[in-house]
Amino acid sequence: MRARDYSATETLRDGRTVEIRALRPEDRAGLLAAVGRTSDKSLYRRFFGFKRGFTDQEINFYVNVDFVNHVALVAQLNEDGQSVIVGGSRYIIGQPGQAEVAFAVDDAHQGQGIGTALMRHLVALAHHSGLRELVADVLPGNTAMMKVFGTSGLVTTTRQGPDAIHVVLQLA
Repeated sequence: MRARDYSATETLRDGRTVEIRALRPEDRAGLLAAVGRTSDKSLYRRFFGFKRGFTDQEINFYVNVDFVNHVALVAQLNEDGQSVIVGGSRYIIGQPGQAEVAFAVDDAHQGQGIGTALMRHLVALAHHSGLRELVADVLPGNTAMMKVFGTSGLVTTTRQGPDAIHVVLQLA
């Protein structure tokens, strides 16, 4: 299972099919369009601050991943005959055996199981690459993300910090 070539399909709660696949450099415009369709509240939950625009350097960081230390997946739907990126997830290895994870789904597609599907596939890739745990910091009001982690089937520990909940998901 090569992360760079990863692709799978899932059926969402509303019966539509979503493709979960590796992010490609040519997804730049689609990724930026997805960010443009995402509310300030959702972006705040993802970036822990108000973030509407990105520098070229930030965009390059998010789009050009090496699929070794930085793995990224997108969720793509067919909408009105067009393939549209509606969400994404990634992990970045910070220390041996551990990676930080992050997720985002545009507002119109939240609540359909896309975050859960992204989680399942990202975990499979992380496990295959030999990671032992995934970590994340989640804002206290982000109950949807906490639900995704809580229903992942992984042993999960949480620690309340001053500004965020620190989540550790055990893969091994």
